[in-house]
Amino acid sequence: MLDEIQKRLLEEVADLHDVPEGAYNIRANGAMAARNTTANIDIISKTDKSGIDIRIKDGTKKQSVHIPVVMSQSGMKEMVYNDFYIGEDCDVTIIAGCGIHNSGSNDSEHDGIHRFYVGKNSKVKYVEKHYGAGEGTGKRILNPGTEVYQQENSYMEMEMVQIKGVDSTYRMNKAELADGATLIVHERLMTHGNQNAVSDYQVELNGKNASTDIISRSVARDTSTQKFEACIKGNNVCHGHAECDAIIMDKARVIAVPQLDANNVDAELVHEAAIGKIAGEQLIKLMTLGLTETEAEEWIINGFLK
Repeated sequence: MLDEIQKRLLEEVADLHDVPEGAYNIRANGAMAARNTTANIDIISKTDKSGIDIRIKDGTKKQSVHIPVVMSQSGMKEMVYNDFYIGEDCDVTIIAGCGIHNSGSNDSEHDGIHRFYVGKNSKVKYVEKHYGAGEGTGKRILNPGTEVYQQENSYMEMEMVQIKGVDSTYRMNKAELADGATLIVHERLMTHGNQNAVSDYQVELNGKNASTDIISRSVARDTSTQKFEACIKGNNVCHGHAECDAIIMDKARVIAVPQLDANNVDAELVHEAAIGKIAGEQLIKLMTLGLTETEAEEWIINGFLK
């Protein structure tokens, strides 16, 4: 059973107020807290290392699987490997994410590798949210990695969200796309205090007419640091686009490193990057409507990260 702190973390990272419908695996303080499988979605614990295998049968439609992680034990560190085998002609949603509550003096850290093997003509929506809380001096550290291998004409959409409380994170994402495959990534990130966040996306467009669109929106506050890296390799007739938009505030630092690698004359690759402060005219306009400067800033930030 989950305690009240773990339940609050679960609500933050997976929008769960109770046990979800369908397949799920809830991990709490390094152990399985709850699990359910369905006729089309099986979840099996690994025997050689920490983690699970999720197997989704061909033709599975309009079903979901939740695999959130919550940690409330200060000083805990874990490494988890989760592999997703999505059959052909599927349409599924996968909800992941990790919440850490640290009220102690020792660092708490969750690291994980998620590997996705997406079958032909399948559609996958993946949502990953990170959240940190607790009044302790120990850090809340998250280092997630994703590897995506898409077969012909598959479609994957990834929503990566980290808005509050994570002191340090390094997000490494790799993808390889076959003919006609599409990968869409939407990242939303906010750092504050002296937090540090690195996002690294490496996408190889190997198949004919493969495409990717990577969009990152972030806000850096106080003395925090962010680094966004995106490398798109066009190895065939393909289309790739990477975009980084960041609002910088206070004494923060933001680094954007887009990279394009075209290895085919018909590869179309584009990158865009913009970093700047909140426009003064936006603040003035909202303040004339009765908002304070602080309220106006929050309104703009919330809209930017929505």
